[in-house]
Amino acid sequence: MINLDEYKLKTIEEGLTKIQFPEYEKVSSDAPVFYNPQMELNRDISILALQTYQKEQDREIDICDLFGGSGIRGVRYKNEIDGVGHVYINDISELANEFEKHNVELNNLEDIEIHQHDASMFLRCNRGEFDVIDIDPFGTPSPFLDSAGYCARRESLLCVTATDTSALCGTYKEPCIRKYNSKPYKSEYCHETGIRILAGFCALTLSKYAKCIEVLLSHSTEHYMRLYLKIKKGSKRTDETLKNIGYISHCKECLYRQTTKGLAASTPDICPECGEKLIQAGPLWLGNIQNKEFITKMIAESENKKLNTKDKLLKLLNSCLIEADSPATFYDVHAICRSLKISAPKLDLILDKINENGFEAKKTHFQPTGIKTNAPLSEIKDILLKLNK
Repeated sequence: MINLDEYKLKTIEEGLTKIQFPEYEKVSSDAPVFYNPQMELNRDISILALQTYQKEQDREIDICDLFGGSGIRGVRYKNEIDGVGHVYINDISELANEFEKHNVELNNLEDIEIHQHDASMFLRCNRGEFDVIDIDPFGTPSPFLDSAGYCARRESLLCVTATDTSALCGTYKEPCIRKYNSKPYKSEYCHETGIRILAGFCALTLSKYAKCIEVLLSHSTEHYMRLYLKIKKGSKRTDETLKNIGYISHCKECLYRQTTKGLAASTPDICPECGEKLIQAGPLWLGNIQNKEFITKMIAESENKKLNTKDKLLKLLNSCLIEADSPATFYDVHAICRSLKISAPKLDLILDKINENGFEAKKTHFQPTGIKTNAPLSEIKDILLKLNK
């Protein structure tokens, strides 16, 4: 029997929830029980996303927290979201299980089950049992997505975190190919490419079970990427959704890029702007990665919740809302200006000029100096040169 009195406990409060866990110097997978304070924003956004989903379903929802750690995520879901039935918190660590039980009791909660299983086996043994599956591992979610695809029911919500951004963003190409079956490229918009690789891998993995995804929200924040996916079923619908899988072709000389839909589609080799060889990234998701209606509901829901990161959270959600329906990839103004050997004008001035010329131009949460636009690169360069004069 594990005695929790042997550990020096630290107490924290997130939202309406109090949590205790062993105090340790560094956040890592080697800690006795995993709790990461840097992920509070992630959890706060999840509270809003799951509450919005619950209200759309208009019934009680059952939630699986696949990697429980201290229990912070699962306990908060039960304590702070209305209309939650059962919460299932799983962790393969016996010590984590004891702290999860302790934190459930600390918050006087019921209808929370604690399980000690391998994550994939837990999902496969509970097919169709959960309305929400939350996969928030230390590292890549890749090994668990196949079991999630097998387990996920129709109209359920799949939440996925990836902290291996160095692979998804192309710093380490081989691990991305190995884990996500996709070739990355480290461009100025590599964080968006990483989100799209992750979403594409989810779509292709679930398609084996005649299931498909609708991306409700995605964001790249600090050291991690996060997806909220609505799961739908049916072979025809899945086949149609997979038409969103494709490739991004990028020219590192003039910064031209082109998207090509189709898993087996042929991609261009030569840049039409400067004649240099194009670099390919993919397969990845080329469909929408933000859902305006869902994000708008999340923002409204924030008025009803006590969240420590609310200011930061609303800034991020509003940014995601603004860039919804924009084309894939974005242009980094500073990168273009470097290629033109000019200083960068103010971003708002550039946006105004692009809009005045009949194109759409929006800021993006991926990069403070990034612009999402349907204007061609030649148009953007021309505007930058004129503004510089």
